[in-house]
Amino acid sequence: MQRRYRVVIAKPGLDGHDRGAKVIARALRDAGFEVIYTGLFQTPEQVAEAALQEDADAVGLSILSGAHLTIFPKVVQLLAERGRSDVIVFGGGIIPPDDIITLQAAGVARMFTPGAPLADITTWLEQALDEREASLTG
Repeated sequence: MQRRYRVVIAKPGLDGHDRGAKVIARALRDAGFEVIYTGLFQTPEQVAEAALQEDADAVGLSILSGAHLTIFPKVVQLLAERGRSDVIVFGGGIIPPDDIITLQAAGVARMFTPGAPLADITTWLEQALDEREASLTG
């Protein structure tokens, strides 16, 4: 890891199941990331604002409610509108394969479905942020 990256983990929408988000937050923290967990029932605007205020390098979204095609692209859009298109947005939840393709086309860097090994998530994020860091400084 080139430096200690800051990651906002959020539970957007009306989904009240946050165990997965908390597990990811802890795994990222244990892997050396600085993690800010926003809690339940966040709007896309609140998530984007938290990312701005915390000077986040990445935003991880967890959703099980089925609103992923609306909420995830909105967070990407709001970050871009605020000049932070460099923030890596990734997510997890119960996401159909066709929707993963749609989300990636909308700017979501990566989606993880239930059962994804925690080491895969932390390793991927570290590599993605290291690559982004190298491209910004090089």
